[in-house]
Amino acid sequence: MTRKERYEGVISYFRQYMPEAETELKYTDPYELLVAVILSAQCTDKRVNLVTPELFKQFPTAKHMAAALPEDIFPYIRSVSYPNNKSKHLAGMAKMLTTTFKNKVPDQIDDLIKLPGVGRKTANVIASVVYRKPAMAVDTHVFRVSARLGLTLNAKTPLAAEKQLIKYIPEDLIATAHHWLILHGRYICIARKPKCEECGLSRYCKFYQKSNL
Repeated sequence: MTRKERYEGVISYFRQYMPEAETELKYTDPYELLVAVILSAQCTDKRVNLVTPELFKQFPTAKHMAAALPEDIFPYIRSVSYPNNKSKHLAGMAKMLTTTFKNKVPDQIDDLIKLPGVGRKTANVIASVVYRKPAMAVDTHVFRVSARLGLTLNAKTPLAAEKQLIKYIPEDLIATAHHWLILHGRYICIARKPKCEECGLSRYCKFYQKSNL
């Protein structure tokens, strides 16, 4: 099977069985999604969705959060991972959003990564989910699933994986493909023991083929 055929098979499967793939983070506007994605680093979406309702009630806009100190934010996010750092990031992000970007979440990756707490992965999530840009955010799920399937070859870093994925996935599907791979990794192709018996992608999967020689 050529690499092109592997990509075509995987994409065809997802288009048929997961046509409506989207983030599981709950949000109502770009500011809320940005906060949620910053909180989701090394933390589950489920946990983030538990803390954001009260957080957004207290800080409904970037302007409200910009007026807060990290210690004001901390009590609302204490149950997520690394709450001290994330409190500082959120306070700094909100201040920069209000002063530098006039309260508007930027749509360019280069601008997004200037915000405290925003790395390339987070920037790609915002660009793809909010602005529907062909950006591929590579988190641990995307990195693992794409390597196991054989979509990426010898990619040692998330950036290397990102470059390979956007080269082979049609531009109009990149934003959706990010969610396909995340959700597949979260529920089927899990880290410790992938549920290969439940997976519809085994015929395209290098990991499965090697495991069943």
